[in-house]
Amino acid sequence: MSVDLLQLADTVIDESTFLRFLHELAADWRAEEEIEAKTPSSPYGPSALGWENWSFGAIIEASAAWAEASVDGLRFYDKSANPWRRMAQILAMGKFYE
Repeated sequence: MSVDLLQLADTVIDESTFLRFLHELAADWRAEEEIEAKTPSSPYGPSALGWENWSFGAIIEASAAWAEASVDGLRFYDKSANPWRRMAQILAMGKFYE
């Protein structure tokens, strides 16, 4: 079962919890690759674990786009003052922000 990366990102408070988040993000990506290798998803929607961006470049571009869009917060997102949490949230959004 996949970890909810957005919920996990919201628990990040310091370097050690950020590293835990990074390990879970990587594990989610590896699980995604295994599932997709066996049963590919449609290229027109999210993959089995919800990944919309399937390359490192696409993930980083999506993360950067969301970071810029949310620099002042969003309607349903209050920007975290904790830089470790903010970075985790930015990376988590790279999974599916387009």
